[in-house]
Amino acid sequence: MKLRNPFKGFTKFEWCLWIGSLAAIITAHFAVLSTDYASLAASLVGVTSLIFAARGDPIAPVLIIIFAVIYAIISYFFGYYGEMIIYLAMQAPVSAVSLFTWHKNAEQNTVKTAEITLKKVAVMLVLNAGVTTGFFFLLRYFNTANLIPSTISVATSFAALFFMCLRLPQYALLFILNDIVMIVLWSLALVQSIDYISLVVCFSIFLINDTYTAISWLRRSRKHNA
Repeated sequence: MKLRNPFKGFTKFEWCLWIGSLAAIITAHFAVLSTDYASLAASLVGVTSLIFAARGDPIAPVLIIIFAVIYAIISYFFGYYGEMIIYLAMQAPVSAVSLFTWHKNAEQNTVKTAEITLKKVAVMLVLNAGVTTGFFFLLRYFNTANLIPSTISVATSFAALFFMCLRLPQYALLFILNDIVMIVLWSLALVQSIDYISLVVCFSIFLINDTYTAISWLRRSRKHNA
């Protein structure tokens, strides 16, 4: 089986966005003399996954799974049990499903977009309400740090992942909301330890990358519908 070059076809903008994102994270990490290399690794894998996600490349879910595992470990040691559970019990498994659906519905290594409907939105809202409520009580039981932002993270993550599985372009818009929540969460952690600077920078860059992903998917969706 011939291996393909996943970077082939990158536009100049995508090269600049990816390399610039990596440089910003690495610079922030070493600027504060951080020794938290797990956070650095997670950040680098995470921003790389978003470049492939923007292109609709099925490699993206694979990288998201790797990011989820590393990020869950980091969250555990800080006491963000909500983030740990979200990424191990929700993000990683759903990304595995997305890998299957994206690969099955791909043409020339680019996933075909699907159309959003009121039924899909309604199903997501009902399931999200149940999942978020259940997580709230679970996180409160484990004395999760910053409970309210952590619970909001559950809601935004579930909605984004649900839409991602269904190949809906709007999933990236929901991840933008999740990025904002993550920036708040890790900014609160940053007050206690400067080591978390790379994660604050990471999710700030995620915000930029997810914005590009949303634009790319919506543009590709209009082309498919046309």
